[in-house]
Amino acid sequence: MQRYGFIHDMMDVKVLILYVMSRVSDPVDTQQLYELCYQDECLSYFDVCTAVPELVDSGHLQKVGDEHYEITQKGREHCTLTEDSIAFSVRQRAENAVAVFNRQLRRSCFVKTGTEPGDNGDFTVRMALSNETGTLMTMELMAPNQRQALRLSKLLEKKAEEIYNLTMASLLDEEDM
Repeated sequence: MQRYGFIHDMMDVKVLILYVMSRVSDPVDTQQLYELCYQDECLSYFDVCTAVPELVDSGHLQKVGDEHYEITQKGREHCTLTEDSIAFSVRQRAENAVAVFNRQLRRSCFVKTGTEPGDNGDFTVRMALSNETGTLMTMELMAPNQRQALRLSKLLEKKAEEIYNLTMASLLDEEDM
C-alpha cells in the first residue's frame, strides 16, 4: 500500500522529531512530542514511541526525569544538517504548533492557580499573575463546592490577563478622580 503524505519511513520521523525538539523551550514527554509532530497523517503515535528511544540511544535526545526528553548538542547539529529534507508545509505546521506550545508554556510560568479545601466544606480558589519582575496581582475567591472551585480555577487561569486589565482600568479610570 502506498503511503501518501510526507512521512514515509523512520528516518523522516526522526528528522521531524529533532526539528521539533530543537525548537521547544522546555523538555517534553512523548505525548506532547507526538502532538507537536503530528503534522502529517502518515505519522502515528507508535512511530514516535519507537523513534524516541532510538534517538536517546544514539545520543540525539536525552531523558530528563522519568518521562521528559530534551535535545542534545549532537541532536541540534544533526537537525541543522537534515531539517531541509522536511517538506515545507510540514515544517511550517510544526513550527506553528511549537510556537503555540512555547507561548502556553511561558504563560503557565506567569499564571498560577489552585484550590484548597476550607474548614466549612467550602473551597478557596487562588490565582497569582506575575511577570519577569514579580507578582502583579493575587486573588482569592471562595467557592461553595469543589466542582465550582475547579471551574473557577480554570477560568481564572484562562482569563488572568483580562481580569488584571479590567481591574487596573477600573481602578485607574480618570472619571473617578
